[in-house]
Amino acid sequence: MNLPVAELHMHIEGSLEPELIFGLAERNAVPLPYADLDDLRSRYEFTDLQSFLDLYFANMQVLRTAQDFADLTRAYFARASAAGVAHVEFFFNPQAHINRGVPLTEVLDGIMDAVAGSEREFGLSSAAIAAILRDRPVSEAEEMFSEILRLQSPIIGLGLDSAEKGNPPSLFEDVFARARAEGLHVVAHAGEEGPPEYIWQALDLLGAERIDHGVRALEDPALVERLVDEEIPLTVCPLSNVRLCVVDSLAEHPLRTMLDAGLVVTVNSDDPAYFGGYVDDNFAQLRDQLGLTDAEQDTLARNSIKASFATEARKAELLRR
Repeated sequence: MNLPVAELHMHIEGSLEPELIFGLAERNAVPLPYADLDDLRSRYEFTDLQSFLDLYFANMQVLRTAQDFADLTRAYFARASAAGVAHVEFFFNPQAHINRGVPLTEVLDGIMDAVAGSEREFGLSSAAIAAILRDRPVSEAEEMFSEILRLQSPIIGLGLDSAEKGNPPSLFEDVFARARAEGLHVVAHAGEEGPPEYIWQALDLLGAERIDHGVRALEDPALVERLVDEEIPLTVCPLSNVRLCVVDSLAEHPLRTMLDAGLVVTVNSDDPAYFGGYVDDNFAQLRDQLGLTDAEQDTLARNSIKASFATEARKAELLRR
C-alpha cells in the first residue's frame, strides 16, 4: 500500500505461519499431529470463533522460549512493514502460555526484545497489549495481571479476547479498573459474535477506549449514535469476519455502512496466518470485492493513526506521510 497505516487489532500468536510452526516444532522437539504443511493448511476452514480457537491454541504448543517469541514477533514485523504498517499495537495472551508451563518471563523477554528493535530493524513503531482470555476464570486473569505488574512489563494496555459468547465484559470489571489505575490503556473485543450489549458493557464497565471488532453495533442505533458522538474507534477485521462466518462474504461486509454512519472504523488483520491475509491483503480484497475507493482507504488509514496510542508527535509524522 502507498499509505502508512497503524494496525491496532492483531494477535501476535495469530501470525504464526505454518512454516514457522514446523520450524519451531523441530527446534523444540515438539511432535505435531500434521503430516506436512498441506495437511496443516487443510485445517484452516472454520465454522465459528471456537473452531478457530481450538486450532489456534493447539499450534501455540511450539512456542517455548524467549527466542521463539522474538522470532515470531520479528517475522510479523517484517511482513507488516512490507504491508505498509508504520505503527502496530498488537495483542498477546499471557494465560495461553502460562497455563502450559511457559514462564511469563520467557514470553515477555522475547516479545519485548523484538519491540525494542522494531523501528531500527523494520521502520515501524510498536507496542504490546496483554489480553485476557475471557473464557478462563476471572481469578486467573487477576493473577496474570498481578504478575505483569510485578515484572514491570512495558506493555501499554490491557485487552479482552477469546470466545465471546457467554463471557460478558462485566465479569472483568475489577481487573480493568486496576489497569486504568495503573495508567494503562484499555480495549476490549466486543460485538463480534456477542451482542451489542457487550459493547455497552465494554464502554461503561471496563472504560474501553477502543472496541475490537464491533460490527454488531449496527444492530443498536442508540449505540451507533454514542460511538459516533464519542468518536470511539472500532478495530474491524474484514477477512477475519468472513473466515469466522460473522458475515457471509466480503461483498456483504458492513464496513461501508459503518463509514457512512460516521463510525471511526479501522482495518486490521486479527490473526493473519489463519484468516487469509495481512493488512494489505485486507485492503486489496476490500477494493476488489467491496469497491473500496481511494478516498475511503485514505479515511481508514487516517482513522487508524488517530485511533492509535502512539505519541502525538508520531501521529503527526504519520499523518503528514
